Amino acid sequence: MRKLGLLVALCSPFVHAESVKVDPNTLMRLPANTSVLQLEQLDVADYGTLLIPPGVTQVKIDQLHLGREARITIVPAERAIELHAAYANLEEGSQINARGAAGTYEKPARPARDLTLRFDALQANELSVDARGGTGAPGFVGLDGGNGDAPGCTWGSASAGHNGQNGGNGQQGAAGAQVRVELPRDFPDDLIKVRVDGGAGGKPGAAGRAGSGGKSKGCLVYRTDGAKSGKPGLAGEPGETGSAGAVTIQRL
Repeated sequence: MRKLGLLVALCSPFVHAESVKVDPNTLMRLPANTSVLQLEQLDVADYGTLLIPPGVTQVKIDQLHLGREARITIVPAERAIELHAAYANLEEGSQINARGAAGTYEKPARPARDLTLRFDALQANELSVDARGGTGAPGFVGLDGGNGDAPGCTWGSASAGHNGQNGGNGQQGAAGAQVRVELPRDFPDDLIKVRVDGGAGGKPGAAGRAGSGGKSKGCLVYRTDGAKSGKPGLAGEPGETGSAGAVTIQRL
């Protein structure tokens, strides 16, 4: 009944719940129709992942615990998100991940989601945040050239092979996020690891292969000549790296 009550509560625009726990080596996704979530406790166990969908814009937590290699993964969205923890305990290898999505042949790369992180009290060997832009879409592969026709013995000559098409250029990577981190004055600077690099450019499209020319053919009285093969296309150019984001550190 408790789990059912929590599920019903999470379907409202504003949610106040007692706790959310992600078991080891499992993935939990928050409901997509929740915009503001307030928790007394969030516990993501070792190697677990909590997925925050694009509709969530604010998460407030009294006590946050990320186990070893645990993740909070924030889905890309145009609206920024704020994550506020009154007390956070982050174990080795844990991370807050707000990376952009890689581009595909159908969709361009998406930028990382802008976010504000506030920790009133923080215990961690390292604060790791990955807010890099998505990798650019790859270039289209050039089509292969068609093969030439073989000659006939009584009429016609062999036709040349067609040239392969050039590969398409890779697309530009997406931008890194604008990240603001608010944390206690005594937390060491060298333990803050925030990456906001622009996404890598997409890989170039491969060149189309040359079509083969029509082969020579031996006939009863004579031998007909073959034809030249076409030329291979050119590989595309790699895409440009996306623009880097920025990091602002505010001491409380």
